Amino acid sequence: MNVTPVAGALGAFVEGVDLARLNDQEFAAVHRAFLDHQVLFFRRQTLTPSSLKAFARRFGPLYVHPYAKSLPDHPEIMPVVREPQDVGRLFGGSWHTDLTFEPEPVLGSALYALDVPSFGGDTMFASQTAAYEGLSDGLKRVLASLDAVHSASESYGEGKTAAAQGMGLKSVREIVEVTHPVVRVHPETKRPGLFVNKLNTRRFAGWTEAESAPLLDYLFRQSVRPEITCRFRWDSGSLALWDNRCVQHIALNDYAGQRREMQRVTICGDRPFGL
Repeated sequence: MNVTPVAGALGAFVEGVDLARLNDQEFAAVHRAFLDHQVLFFRRQTLTPSSLKAFARRFGPLYVHPYAKSLPDHPEIMPVVREPQDVGRLFGGSWHTDLTFEPEPVLGSALYALDVPSFGGDTMFASQTAAYEGLSDGLKRVLASLDAVHSASESYGEGKTAAAQGMGLKSVREIVEVTHPVVRVHPETKRPGLFVNKLNTRRFAGWTEAESAPLLDYLFRQSVRPEITCRFRWDSGSLALWDNRCVQHIALNDYAGQRREMQRVTICGDRPFGL
């Protein structure tokens, strides 16, 4: 198995492994690479829904998305489909960390490509450990004492999901707010990273939204600086596996009139803790 970094901050290609037939030694190497590089890319994979789930389940129990449809007989797998005629909002089309409005945000996700456009449709990823490391010592001291409020109001509140085509998304009527530390310590690597994102983070705990906005806006920009990102060009049979505890991502909407079909399986996580 060969692991080749793709950018300075995060990301690596993994070659010479069949994810449908991983033995324990191979999985241990994949897991080590996952922690080292935060997002992994695999090409030329042939996965059924069952083998996709079996691979992801090696990392932990699987999550069932509360607001999106799933594959028949596979509630853990979310089809992410955009047809040529679809317009409007793209699912995952803004920088975010998945499902931080949950009390226990997910560990990570595996996204598998079935049908991809002839051009466009890339996914970008940003390292939140690198984002944190780029802050001044003074700001790090300020953030160490802060928590932030997250909710599904922007991503799944009423009126927010209607333009996302092909996803069967549902709106949540009762918006529940949860609080997480602004700086999250990774439970396995013990590295601190920023844990706020523009899609789900509403304000700092104990602050108003107006008071929070200037600093949050700065952190949102800091979180996705070009030098801490990498970009993945999909082929059919490609799979990306990212660590939601320290990575943001965005799906690029630059393939109008073309079809894109993916399958996503998500791994349950744990309650974030801070410094």
